[in-house]
Amino acid sequence: MAALLLVAIDTYTDWLKPVRNFLEEVTYPLHQLADLPSRVADWGDDVTRSRVDLEQENEKLRTEILVYQALEQRMAELAAENIRLRGLLNATELVKDRVRVAELVSVSPDPLSHKVTINRGAEDGVFVGQAVIGSLGLMGQVTDVYRHHSRVLLITDSSHALPVQVSRNGLRSIAEGIGDYGELKLRYVSPTMDIREGDTVISSGLGDRYPVGYPVGKVVSVEEQPGEPFLNVTIEPAEPLNRRRHVLLVFSDQEAKVPVPNVEEQP
Repeated sequence: MAALLLVAIDTYTDWLKPVRNFLEEVTYPLHQLADLPSRVADWGDDVTRSRVDLEQENEKLRTEILVYQALEQRMAELAAENIRLRGLLNATELVKDRVRVAELVSVSPDPLSHKVTINRGAEDGVFVGQAVIGSLGLMGQVTDVYRHHSRVLLITDSSHALPVQVSRNGLRSIAEGIGDYGELKLRYVSPTMDIREGDTVISSGLGDRYPVGYPVGKVVSVEEQPGEPFLNVTIEPAEPLNRRRHVLLVFSDQEAKVPVPNVEEQP
C-alpha cells in the first residue's frame, strides 16, 4: 500500500521530485564504479594493441575515405546531370513541335569534324535531316540513321550552313561553321545592312531543314574589312556544343509526314 501510494504521488504530483534528484546524485558514483571494470578493459586493449593492428586499421580508414570521396564525386556528377536534364525540360516548354530526348554516346575523334553519335535511331523514328536542339538553341541535324543510333552534324562544322535571320529586324543571311565550337560566321552581309553586336540570330525556316524561330546564337562582333564587299560578322552559338550530353530531337508536323528511309546497322 505504501508503494502504491508513493507511485501515485510521484505520478500526479511533483512532491517527490527533490527526493528523486537527490537519489540520482547519490547513485551516479555507483554507476560510474560499476562501469569501471569495462573501462579498464577497454583501456588495456588500446594500450596493448600491436603496431600491425594499428596499421591495418589506418589502411582500412584510408580505403573508406577514398570510397566516400568517390561517392561524393559521383553525387556531384549526378547533380550536374540533373541540372542539365532540368534545362532540357524547360526547353520543351518553349518548343511547339514534338521532341524526344537522346544521349550522346560518342564524339568524332577528328578535331576538324564536328560530328557526334546519339543513342536514337530508325526504331525511334529518327530520320535524315532531323533538327537537333539543346536547352538553349540549335545544335545540328541528323546526317546518318542506323537502327539503334544516329550521327549528328553540328552547326559549327566547316561543311555546315543554315539559313538564319536577325530577330530584331528580320534580316536574313546564312550562318556557316568554321570548325570552331565557339564561333559561326554570317555570309554575304553588306555594310549597308542593319546588324549590330548583341543581335540575336534565329533559324529562318528557309530550306525546310530547320524549324523556324529556334535560337542559333548572338552577334559578338561586326567588322568592316578594307577592300572587302562584305562585313565580317561573328556569332557565338547559343548552345555550348562541346559540353552537352543530352539533346532533343525535333519532330515537326511536316517532318512527321516524311517516311523514314530504310536503314541497316553498320557492319
